[in-house]
Amino acid sequence: MKRIDCFIPFQSVEQINATLESLKKEEEVNNIYLLKTPDAENADVVGCKVIEIPSLKSTAAIKAVAAASEAEFTMIYTKTTELSFVLFGVERMLAIADDSQADLIYADHFNEVGGVRSEAPVIDCQFGALRDDFDFGGLLLYRTAAVKDAAARMDVDYAFAGLYDLRLKVSQKGKLEHINEYLYYEVETDNRKSGEKIFDYVDPKNRQVQIEMEKACTAHLKEIGGYLEPEFKHIEFNDDSFEYEASVVIPCKNRVKTIGDAIASALSQKTTFKYNVIVVDDNSEDGTVDVIKKFTGDPKLIYIAQDKSYHAIGGNWNVALHHPKCGKFAIQLDSDDCYYDETTVQKFVDAFYEQNCAMVVGTYRMTNFQMETIPPGIIDHREWTPDNGRNNALRINGLGAPRGFYVPMLRTINFPTTKYGEDYAVGLRVSREYQIGRIYDVVYNCRRWDDNSDANCDVVKMNANNLYKDRIRTWELNARISMNKAK
Repeated sequence: MKRIDCFIPFQSVEQINATLESLKKEEEVNNIYLLKTPDAENADVVGCKVIEIPSLKSTAAIKAVAAASEAEFTMIYTKTTELSFVLFGVERMLAIADDSQADLIYADHFNEVGGVRSEAPVIDCQFGALRDDFDFGGLLLYRTAAVKDAAARMDVDYAFAGLYDLRLKVSQKGKLEHINEYLYYEVETDNRKSGEKIFDYVDPKNRQVQIEMEKACTAHLKEIGGYLEPEFKHIEFNDDSFEYEASVVIPCKNRVKTIGDAIASALSQKTTFKYNVIVVDDNSEDGTVDVIKKFTGDPKLIYIAQDKSYHAIGGNWNVALHHPKCGKFAIQLDSDDCYYDETTVQKFVDAFYEQNCAMVVGTYRMTNFQMETIPPGIIDHREWTPDNGRNNALRINGLGAPRGFYVPMLRTINFPTTKYGEDYAVGLRVSREYQIGRIYDVVYNCRRWDDNSDANCDVVKMNANNLYKDRIRTWELNARISMNKAK
């Protein structure tokens, strides 16, 4: 008996023809269903069954797929571009499904952009990889029994989060298996740089999507014991051992073009308390140090030159935090960004006392190098709600900027010595116990330019970054589950 029923999004006969031709050549393909949305053409294609759905990622679509699938496996293709397979690629996916007994199988593949084909490896989906933008590739091979079981447990009708909800529910009972072999070809239509894609989740036009994704993720956390109630440790800001109330911390390495703007922005702050600016240079070789030294005549500036050992951004932060002149509150300023105006530091310190929190996250404005606003404009991270922010933090890919910390607390945690994800790791760890406060006024200019560390990462670098952040999520999720069990 043929083992796979296929479900393919349909827009037009022209769009689907090449994919259908490829699928009909596969001996293991049983039925082919076309998932037709209201805006699609009439689906009059010989040999295919048509299922009317509101959208591919809706709960209604998932339930329709579960009801229609009769074969042992359900193959869902999530893109409207052409799909084809390497020789025996389908058979290989089935073989690994049999050997691993996984309920979801996905594989590395090839992307074609403008007629140029390139490798598109993906990564293992860890226990804590809860982000809804996890890249499985366009082809998902589910065990049909798992799809039917998950669909039967879907009690919320999502317009956007149905496919995400399916993956989460399947993972609660079964295994997700990554085949690190290139088994199929697909066409990629999103050709933006990686530095542009990473902000999709905070784009205001995607807000309704994000609300649904948060709801699905929160329900999943409750199912697996990782949900945290909105109960937080109280903080008394009564440590009088600090000479300074606040410190602006600027880690840097080879930022000769921007470090001067950052320092000038920090030194120009107007406050009702004593503050300083700690610049930690990690062995710059491009003239950055010469720029820093132009500001050393200002008594508020503390310049730390790192030794030749490995520090990365996290290590540079730790040196600043444990410096005897560090203030009671440490406020972030990246070396290629600037504060929005002269009130930022004051607003942060006020927020700590007013909201009784161990960490504060501000609102930033996306700009180009000339400080002109660029899309998506103002990023306020409205998804960070007092009641559910720390749960939703396991799903989203960042916590916003700038960030401020209560130093006595942060000295007990410290930053991981890494150059990517260090701030996210600390934010998750803080939120496990403490409330994270918010400032919804714009207090920061986030400057995007070609030398940003994440401006345009290749797939290998992006995979490494995402793998690490997923590992951070996994560690944190396991800690939260253990904490809940101990109550």
